[in-house]
Amino acid sequence: MNPTVKKRIDLQVLQQQLKVHPGSKANFLTREDSSRDLLGKFHKDRSVWIWARRRVLQCLSYQFPCALQLKQWGILNDVKCRLCEKYYKEKNILDPPDTVESVGHIQCYCPVLQLPRIAIHHGIWRELMFSIRKSSTELNDDSEPRWLFPSALSPEAHAEWGLYKILEYMGLHEILPPGAGQNRAKLRKDIEEYHTAYAIDFDDSDIDTFIARRPDGLAFDKEKKLCVFLEYTRAMDTNEDWAEKKEQEKKNRYSSHLGFINHLSHREKSGWKASQTNFTTGVRGSLNTNQFLTRLESLGVKNKNTREAIRNRTVHKTLSMLDMILKFFFIASNFKTDWTLQNLPGPTEIVNKNMERFNLHLQPPRL
Repeated sequence: MNPTVKKRIDLQVLQQQLKVHPGSKANFLTREDSSRDLLGKFHKDRSVWIWARRRVLQCLSYQFPCALQLKQWGILNDVKCRLCEKYYKEKNILDPPDTVESVGHIQCYCPVLQLPRIAIHHGIWRELMFSIRKSSTELNDDSEPRWLFPSALSPEAHAEWGLYKILEYMGLHEILPPGAGQNRAKLRKDIEEYHTAYAIDFDDSDIDTFIARRPDGLAFDKEKKLCVFLEYTRAMDTNEDWAEKKEQEKKNRYSSHLGFINHLSHREKSGWKASQTNFTTGVRGSLNTNQFLTRLESLGVKNKNTREAIRNRTVHKTLSMLDMILKFFFIASNFKTDWTLQNLPGPTEIVNKNMERFNLHLQPPRL
């Protein structure tokens, strides 16, 4: 039998078998509109280190040897996170919270791995945002690029704009010279007015947090006076509603900011409208295909093949980063946890030596 025909027959048989097995692995693999077609492409990519591909398979099949799995196998007696326990002991923290050491905890929640997790978040987002900027070819009535992405500097760097700078760009707030003090006082007064007008509870500390919060990225359409907050999330995709929950979390996080900008715009009769677009990827490669492609198109990425290429790169990089976090988990478990809390290693300090091509960096400049 022709090898190609045999592979296709095997694939059809496997797809039929998935339908009759109700387990969690089958449930994950058969979820519709979740970019499952890219899992096979990643596994066949020989440019990816073999151990990285194997660890992705372990996480997909719930075989990665975390404490939760090891207890099920009868190897450990406890499911507590060994890394959190070690960290709290080193810091002499009494009554630490109980945390279950699962793949989701390691990838998304373990406090010891916060800096590597932030770096990976920024690494994926920077490349995605720069790809959108580079591929956004839609033109306005003056035959100029419709969308501007001021926070997308390069695949290696981005700038997070604060509320002052966003309002200044839109002409809704005058930013006075540093030290004048009037700009902060005027903005605080406007924020208080907005919260009072809509009967939203607040105090002075809430206003400080409100001003300090920065979206991951921004897109502006000056002709139609549109401001879009861009947010990226890398979350654990175990439950079926994981994406919807993260979508709602992101909306709740910036709903007051969008309301404030629209309130200020209406008051000043400027015509600006603020909205939010979220991009969410699952740790194990889940990505809502139609939603992702539609949102790319709404930001001016009109070429179908380009949108598909961006989807491929985003899922590929997300899966590659799964292995990177697991490496940090191993290193922190076997050495001092402060190592991961202070900084990330350079490319020569990793056995794989592939960190540089993933463009991992620490906190972006704040403007």
